[in-house]
Parts: sequence; structure tokens; C-alpha cells
Amino acid sequence: MLFNSLPYIFGFLPITLLVFFAAGRLGSRLAAAWLVVASLAFYGWWNPAYLALLLGSIAWNFGAALGLLRCPLGGAARRWVLGVAIAGDLALLGVFKYADFVLRSAAALTGEDLGTLGILLPLGISFFTFTQIAFLVDTARGEVREVDPINYALFVTFFPHLLAGPVLHHREMMPQFERPSTYRPRAENLSVGLTIFILGLFKKVVLADGVAPYASPLFDAAGAGAHPGFADAWIGALAYTFQLYYDFSGYTDMAIGGARLFGIVLPENFRSPYRSVSLIDFWRRWHMTLSRFLRDYLYVPLGGNRHGPARRHLNLLVTMLLGGLWHGAAWTFVLWGGFHGLGLIVNHGWRALLRRVGIAPGRFGPAGRIAGVALTFMVVVVGWVFFRAESVDAATRILAGMAGLNPDAPPIYRGLAQEIWLAFLLSVTFLAPTTQDFVGRFQPHLIGGADDTGWSWGWWRPDLRWAMVLVVALVAALSQMSDISPFLYYRF
Repeated sequence: MLFNSLPYIFGFLPITLLVFFAAGRLGSRLAAAWLVVASLAFYGWWNPAYLALLLGSIAWNFGAALGLLRCPLGGAARRWVLGVAIAGDLALLGVFKYADFVLRSAAALTGEDLGTLGILLPLGISFFTFTQIAFLVDTARGEVREVDPINYALFVTFFPHLLAGPVLHHREMMPQFERPSTYRPRAENLSVGLTIFILGLFKKVVLADGVAPYASPLFDAAGAGAHPGFADAWIGALAYTFQLYYDFSGYTDMAIGGARLFGIVLPENFRSPYRSVSLIDFWRRWHMTLSRFLRDYLYVPLGGNRHGPARRHLNLLVTMLLGGLWHGAAWTFVLWGGFHGLGLIVNHGWRALLRRVGIAPGRFGPAGRIAGVALTFMVVVVGWVFFRAESVDAATRILAGMAGLNPDAPPIYRGLAQEIWLAFLLSVTFLAPTTQDFVGRFQPHLIGGADDTGWSWGWWRPDLRWAMVLVVALVAALSQMSDISPFLYYRF
């Protein structure tokens, strides 16, 4: 079930909310159990057959957590149980997400037709697998003292985050589910939640879906063997850059807003990433919960920056390569991760050079900041070509066009519609208030606060003025929902 669908907005969400608070009057355990059932129904809406997969994953990891809690802290038994449990999780992910990729890659290397398994990728498998791996690691470290079956099932399946993220930590969520106040309706939660949800819906349906028709022609043409020209390559790449951001950011806002209706505050996942002054800054602002997961459960265990610059650079590269592979089972995603890994290495090297000559990074004034934002944005746009392209060859053809190497290419885009859309989105992205600006004083997220852009009027209040603005935004979004478009990260 999609957040940007009429059955969800006018059926599933309000019914689930009303029953949740009605059950909360009878007891928090009953309300939590209802929310688990509703979340499972939400997941099974797409394909009920995969409910068994989700339930099996929950049972496996819950049993592993119980086993870890029975083992002495720091002992070999805990390490053994953790290793077996994570191996099981990765095996599940490997079979459903990467088996066909491995078979196709092996066939390309050997020239043998190895066939494929043809397995349909379950929705959200990367999100609920990573969430549970983090939980197991924290349990093995002694950060979890006990585990309750209903609260654990709710932690994993809670429908606002199940398919879209953010990637959660148990210490952020379980205490919220255990609070009695969570199961009582509050006007502030309802107003803040609806505000964030409507803003996310507008971003997804109006902005992301509105620019999508100008992204697809470039990548479709390159996938069919065309060699795009300079202007077409940049128009299509920029269109996808904004489509991906407003799709993912908007869907995450809908997740955060939907959770807030139930009194649950989810982590922040985006903080104006295209305003970043460097790639290091970008990865602190883009998909923040995934960046946190990769840092805490991959980069740091690999050694982080504790063994000198060379080892740090290797750890960065390995982390980003695996992060790219997490996004999709294709070499284009691996190249995208490697591209960002190399960019981060260069970024850290540049900072080290500045410090060596006595210049503090970031001390270049407004002009230097503008230059840093512009350069970082261009690097990110180039990276998204690998992320979106159907193949490495298609990505290479687009990048050649962006470099001006196809001067005689026939035009793909005609008219000025795409240029107008891109100019509008550039203005919104770099100048307009963010979701944090609107509702920052009401703690919309668990991480961080408002992203101050200087727009003091952007601070939302539950009053008639903002209610009218949100009604206009909602009507605009609903008017564009005749053709429902899926969330781009749906099967990551």
C-alpha cells in the first residue's frame, strides 16, 4: 500500500488511528497488538505471500535476541550467537536480493548461461533486515536488557517506517512504545503529524512526480543506445536529481508525519542535502539514518579512522561500495558507491592539506561556501547518473554527453517546459524553507532540529493561516493523484 494513495489516506490510516486510540482506552498492550496486526496487513496488501517471510525474519531475530540475553556479556557464546543470527539475516537478503545478480555476473564472466532464480524482491527487505541487525548488535553489546515480543514486533513492523525507513534504533523506538502517553490522543501530535504528512505528500506527488517526465526520456534513450547531447544530458540528470530527492524526502516526511499521529517520533532522515558544502557534509544530511547505520555497524567495526589515513580511506571506500550495493543488485549501484567513496577520500585529503598549511576547512567566507555548494551539487548530480542508469554503458553515454562529447546528437527535449520546472525546483531546493523550518519548534524528528535558512515566517503554528496553506497543498496533491506512482526506494 502506498502512502500516496487514496485507500491509504482516506481508509487505512484513519481507521488504524481511530482503533488504536480506542484500544488504548482498554490498555496499551491491546493497542500495541492492534498496531502490529494493522502493520502486517499494510505489508501484506502488496503480496500476502511475503508476510511469512517478514514474520519468519522477526521470529528468527527475536529468538536470537533471547539467546544473546542468556549468554554472558562479552563471552564467546554471545559472539557465536550473534554471528549465526547475522549470517541468517544476510543469507535471507542475499537469496532474495542478490542471487540473480550473482548469477548474471558469473554468466557475464564465464560466458555460460546460468539462468536466474526469478525471485520477486520483497518490499522493504533491506530496511527491516538492517533494522534487526542493528538491534542484534546492540543486544550483543549489552545495550538491550530485555525484549518484549509485542513491542519488538511493533518496532520492526510499525507501518510508517516499514517500507520507507528511516532505519531505526531500538533505543529510539522501544521506550516510546512503552510510554502510556503514547496510547492517548494529543491535539499537538495530530496537528504536527498531519502537517508533516501533507508537506511530504505535496513533495512526492507535485514536485517529484511533476519532474519525473523530464528524467525518464534521457535514461530511456541512453538505455536504448542513444548518445545524448550536452543540454539534454544535463536536463535529464538534473530532473532525476530533483525527482529522487523530493520522492524520497517526501515519502520520508509522510512516514514521519504518519508516525507522529500515533505519538511516535521518528528520526530525521534529510537535512537540506543539496545545500551541503562538501561530500562529507552531504552524507551527514542525505539518508541520515542509513549513513548512521553504515558508520556505526560497518565503518567503525572495520577500524574507522583509528589506524591511520590509509586504513581510514580503505574503510571509507569499502563502506561506500557496500552501501551502494545495499541500494540495488547491479554494478551501477556499486559504481555509484565507489564514486562517492573516492569523493569522500578526496574530500578528507583536501581538508588534511588545508590544515597542514594552516587553513581551517570552511573558512573561505560566503564566496567559498557558494563555490563548495555548487561543486558538491555537481558531483552529486554526476553520481546520480550511475544510480539511475539501466547499465554501465548507458551511464557512460550520459556522462559523455554531460562532458560535451556528443555535439552532433539529435535533441531529446523540445520546448521550455523542462527548463521552467528545473528553474523552479532549483529555487525551492536552495531558497525555500524546509519541513524542519515549518515545524521545528514542535520536535518533528529525533535527530537534530530546525535547519535555519533565515525564513522566520516559515515556522509553522497550528493556526488558521497555516491550515489554509495546508489545505491548498493537500488539494493540489490530491488533484495530481489520478496516476499513482510508486516510491522510488520501494524495493531497495
